[in-house]
Amino acid sequence: MFALIVRRLALGLITIGLVSVIIFLGVEALPGDACTAVLERDAVGEALEKCRETMGLNTPALTRYGAWIGGALHGDFGLSANGQERISDLVGFRVRNSLLLAAGALSVGIPLALCLGTLAALRRDTWVDILFSTGAILAMTIPEFVAATLLILIFAIWLGWVPAIVLTPADAQPLEFFPEFILAAVVLTMLMVAHIMRMVRSSMIDAMASDYVQMATLKGVPYWRIVFRHALPNALLPAINVIALTVAWLLGGVVVVEVVFNYPGLGRLLVDAISGRDLPVVQAITMIVAATYVGVNLFADILSLALNPRLRSHQMRVR
Repeated sequence: MFALIVRRLALGLITIGLVSVIIFLGVEALPGDACTAVLERDAVGEALEKCRETMGLNTPALTRYGAWIGGALHGDFGLSANGQERISDLVGFRVRNSLLLAAGALSVGIPLALCLGTLAALRRDTWVDILFSTGAILAMTIPEFVAATLLILIFAIWLGWVPAIVLTPADAQPLEFFPEFILAAVVLTMLMVAHIMRMVRSSMIDAMASDYVQMATLKGVPYWRIVFRHALPNALLPAINVIALTVAWLLGGVVVVEVVFNYPGLGRLLVDAISGRDLPVVQAITMIVAATYVGVNLFADILSLALNPRLRSHQMRVR
């Protein structure tokens, strides 16, 4: 198992390296550069050369890539396109805010998805299963902006329980975002619960029909002990990767949700950077999001290997 973990770590590092090259080449392939975007009509002659010299754009691409990736490893992505603000400072608060939003959704969504998925599997083909499964399908098919708009209409405009959008600045203290970020967290929780619940339900049904569960039943092991001690831990193994993808999706910043609610997270900053053609910021955010996806999925793979009873040194015994 140790060799498999080392192999996964190596593949993860290689993937991040390849992604960084693709991101850098993709930005390089765009017409113009950060200086032409900032200077616009003034991007000619001495002004353009001075800007490129200040931002290091007049050096070879390989040299710029080495400097960029070296700085990124130390958390330094250079300066924004206007040359007046460090990207690490600009991104820092946005990453924190996206983490805050993700933590709120995860703390409710994962336990709720596990409970609903397990209950739906144990009550398979009953009204409980049909109700939960139908709700999950609806949550998965309704676009995020539609769900967000409906929640704003009902809870912010009609009922007036919570603010419709976030007006708190990005550098505010975390507690200042409450209760403005509640609706955004609810939208993310709905989507997350739907995906994870369906996977848990499917895995739990397979686990309850397995040979070791049947053997435990014949030995007289209490029903709920079979469910929580033997079936659920094995049913969670296939769901770990789905949970990891969901976590990476949340930590990467959900662009649509953050834009609809004006939430000052990483996704909103990405949209603003694209609109303003701030290529260094776009490059940095894309790298952060890609590294988050790779890192979280790598952790999920390692966790799956560690929890897989077939790869452990001892076999699980039914007690």
